[in-house]
Amino acid sequence: MKCLAVDDEPLALEIIKAFCAKIPFIDSLDTCTSGVEAISILQNGQTDLLFLDINMPHISGLELASLLTNPPMLIFTTAYQNHALEGFDLAAIDYLVKPFSFDRFMKAVSRAYELYSLRLDKNAHTEQHTAEDNYMMIKVDYANVKVMFDDILFVEGLKDYIRIYTTGKNYVTKSTMKNVEERLPSDTFMRIHKSHIVNIDRIEAFENNHIRIGDNKLPIGGGYKDDFLAFIESKKL
Repeated sequence: MKCLAVDDEPLALEIIKAFCAKIPFIDSLDTCTSGVEAISILQNGQTDLLFLDINMPHISGLELASLLTNPPMLIFTTAYQNHALEGFDLAAIDYLVKPFSFDRFMKAVSRAYELYSLRLDKNAHTEQHTAEDNYMMIKVDYANVKVMFDDILFVEGLKDYIRIYTTGKNYVTKSTMKNVEERLPSDTFMRIHKSHIVNIDRIEAFENNHIRIGDNKLPIGGGYKDDFLAFIESKKL
């Protein structure tokens, strides 16, 4: 984690420096002695965890925390107990009253690190999920072909095979409509017939129980008509 300590007392900063040096998951620690200086540091770089004194000249720690639009995780470090409620109202992870021991400091920082790790895991999962969910691999002859979902116009069922129509070319692969329907994202693709799944974004027109995608006119099956009409109604002006 990248940290910043803000305190107008140099001794207090030295204590935080010494404590942070003992903690392996703290990668770096910047320090400053005023809220004004802290704002500049926070705007110009990434800070994961902020140690913040409350009683400082010009801008108090509480005022500084309330000014931040996208604040880092926050631990107040102060000599005064009477601001604890205000501190937690500002979503502080912890409120350390000086003088605090290393054990108490470690407890607060460990709580921040747990939250930091959860956020990293969530972001990594989201990025992986997004990367994996924008295409699928299909077997065509002896090759595995990558097909981007955005490029698919519609899918046609051919008994034990399917034909995938895309903006570039068409592919035939061995699969079932059920399997491909489960693989395609449901917010973008809709089954309109036992033999057709369409990319909703590619539909150009709908009339007389048919939809048109480019030069292709596709029928809407009776069992799928109600869902499709409900979708059309939701998009009408």
